[in-house]
Amino acid sequence: MAFLNYHHLRYFRAVANDGNLTRVASRLRVSQSALSMQIRSLERSLGRDLFTRTHRRLHLTETGRLVLEYAETIFRAGDELMTVLERDAPGHRKVLSVGAVATLSRNFQMELLRPLVHQADLQLVIRSGSLRDLLAQMAAHTLDVVLSNLAVKRDADTGWHSHLLAEQPASIVSKRPRGRAKRFRFPEDLKTTPIVLPSLDTSIRVAFDLLMERAGIRPLIAAEVDDMATLRLMAVESEGVTLVPPVVVLRELRDGALVERHRIREITEKFYAITPTRRFPNELVRKLVRIGA
Repeated sequence: MAFLNYHHLRYFRAVANDGNLTRVASRLRVSQSALSMQIRSLERSLGRDLFTRTHRRLHLTETGRLVLEYAETIFRAGDELMTVLERDAPGHRKVLSVGAVATLSRNFQMELLRPLVHQADLQLVIRSGSLRDLLAQMAAHTLDVVLSNLAVKRDADTGWHSHLLAEQPASIVSKRPRGRAKRFRFPEDLKTTPIVLPSLDTSIRVAFDLLMERAGIRPLIAAEVDDMATLRLMAVESEGVTLVPPVVVLRELRDGALVERHRIREITEKFYAITPTRRFPNELVRKLVRIGA
């Protein structure tokens, strides 16, 4: 029976993902001849060629592509094993690493995470960024869960699960009008009233644009904002109106700094917890998803 050398397999994976033997050898700090010897040893043990060599580049054979697929699975499992062992080490403080997309309401994040913030034996790590970057970090086992206002497509390569935590209609809000204000007519008044909108990266903006198109309304756009914290500040400063999920401006609505002029029930903001498929998931992630649900 052939013996699988995982040291050789790691070198193979690095070369397969790059294609340039010289560059990989430099990165791994080994000689090119030593690296080439490791690859040939793996090919001999498997009895198959893994690469074809043309113009100083290595191209995977059909067998090579199959071996790479298994190698990725093996090393992902190894990374998960090390993460689990470190997390569950005796006396080790519990850690929950959470990614939150920039377009997600900070108020929603705080409401969701509040029960965990006061847990004495827990270290909570929160990172912000784009959905793509956060998913890459989760795939690399540096994040346990990603909070997003967009669901993620599940496929065989990623195995993401999008858990719906909450859903609420979007609203048109503004500063409290002076004196007796006339009733806000939606959507007709958006022809003349400046509106601050979320960016096109958000689902509520896409739904809003579609609603305006169907109504034959061309809104007077004052600003477009890709960050919910900035959108909240703009809502307080703007002399017009703002499209926003109410949870984003919860405190301002309670304090009277802002008032809801119209609730758009046709447009809803959804909040998701995105988790990976793992053999030994972080129990704190399950707790978080239960809190949200």
